[in-house]
Amino acid sequence: MARDTGAEGPGDRLTAVLRPVRAGNGFEEALEQVLQVVRLGLVPAGGRLPAERELAERLGISRVTLREVLKVLQDQGLVQARRGRYGGTFVLPRTDAGGGDELRRRVAGVDIEDVLRFREVLEVGAAGLCAAQGLAGERAERLREALERTYDAPLADYRRLDTLLHLTLAELCGSPSLAAQYAAVRATVNDLLDCIPLLVRNLEHSQRQHIALVEAVLEGDADGAREITREHCAGTAALLRGFLA
Repeated sequence: MARDTGAEGPGDRLTAVLRPVRAGNGFEEALEQVLQVVRLGLVPAGGRLPAERELAERLGISRVTLREVLKVLQDQGLVQARRGRYGGTFVLPRTDAGGGDELRRRVAGVDIEDVLRFREVLEVGAAGLCAAQGLAGERAERLREALERTYDAPLADYRRLDTLLHLTLAELCGSPSLAAQYAAVRATVNDLLDCIPLLVRNLEHSQRQHIALVEAVLEGDADGAREITREHCAGTAALLRGFLA
């Protein structure tokens, strides 16, 4: 089975998040997008962000503005700049110096029910669109590979790979707007998930749903894909409500 070794180019997995920012709020919007990259785990801990030139081009900002964005991330302890031949900006491991209480404070102002409803609408819609329009060739292979990366994933890496699978499905539905909105809401969902423990049984159940979902999409079963996705979202929602409500 294919495993995510981090060897593939980061640009391959950042399409749904990084896009040219609008004039007027370039710094703020660029910071939001790079924060999403880090919070979603699209570049794993220890991994390197795209080079400054590439990142600035993708965001449509100057390298001066980008360096200001990266300085904020460094000050927050999210990334580290390294010089030299193998230098660059590297994502640091998440710390929990404040314990679970710090995470709970971070999401205290989040309307959990609104987030969960919006996530479900976007995911169900994306799954239905992908199945209805049919995925073939390179697009079908992208979805299969995203699923395969979740097989036998260590607990510490599972959530990141799970996120990449769902982001891939959102990207493949053909609506850049939906993909961008999903990336944003998924970042919030991941913050909520960080407040609860990883449960092996739940992950096993989730993985079975992933397999069934990908099969339904590739078979063109739009109704089945939507129903599996709705059930999958409901399971996550139940856990979050149970731990956080």
